[in-house]
Amino acid sequence: MKPFTKFGYRGTPACFILKGLIVKRNQNTIGKSVSFKGNGLHSGLPVTLTMHPAPAGSGIIFRRTDLPGSPEVPAKSEFVTSTLRATTLEKGAAKVFTVEHLLSALYALHIDNCILETDSPEPPVADGGALTFADMIQQAGISKQDEMIDILTLDTSISVYEENKFIAALPYEGLRITFTSINPHPLLGTQMRDFTIDEETYLREIAPARTIGFTWELESMRKMGLGKGGTLENALVYSETECLSVPKFPDELVRHKILDILGDISLVGPVHAHIISVLGSHKLNAELAERLKALQK
Repeated sequence: MKPFTKFGYRGTPACFILKGLIVKRNQNTIGKSVSFKGNGLHSGLPVTLTMHPAPAGSGIIFRRTDLPGSPEVPAKSEFVTSTLRATTLEKGAAKVFTVEHLLSALYALHIDNCILETDSPEPPVADGGALTFADMIQQAGISKQDEMIDILTLDTSISVYEENKFIAALPYEGLRITFTSINPHPLLGTQMRDFTIDEETYLREIAPARTIGFTWELESMRKMGLGKGGTLENALVYSETECLSVPKFPDELVRHKILDILGDISLVGPVHAHIISVLGSHKLNAELAERLKALQK
């Protein structure tokens, strides 16, 4: 387990324990507004993403500035409407999809309150992972707020199964994620990574990892309106016999899966747990998030 000091778990913002299982820390927002222009991974549409500071208690909110009235949808698990190839949030006229990479960076860097303005239904794919978004946060700076936020802790394990796939959350002091991928591709095979999540580890080991794609899936994805903004640079693309992109890690696939989990679990808020997943997916991540949310009541 990660050692706890009066200043908090090493590598994380200061926090303290009250009444045994209640853990709190200061809320954070960004120091100033910052923008990035690009194209959506699946839609291929041009988009400008602008992050704005937000007051304590606001949470993470997506604002669609391209729609009348600039409707908003909070980044909360109850607004997930689809997990097909990505995570979609929707409330009224406000709909955004492929939000997990952006949310992953905000979550790992402990940004609790932020307005995310987009003029398109999908944030930019950027580098294909979350490093661009992490760089934006660091450029804006992190501003500690006086108000505290509860960190959900577990006193028992919870799990979600789907055939030979599963995801589970176990009690843990801090946040740790273990993911195992089993893929028949000769260059992929079985991959497993286990990370205790702190800012340094996230920036070095997880944020650069890009989403994966296979050439034989591209035609069907395009017919579904997906993958239109993908390239060999912002995605890790495999043919039947070779990798057409330049890998950033030998096990980039499984690192990106951990990135995805962070983004999907962020919809619950801060959590201390050891999350273990085998052949996980956005669907399983969303179901685990709902189970975790139920513990907050």
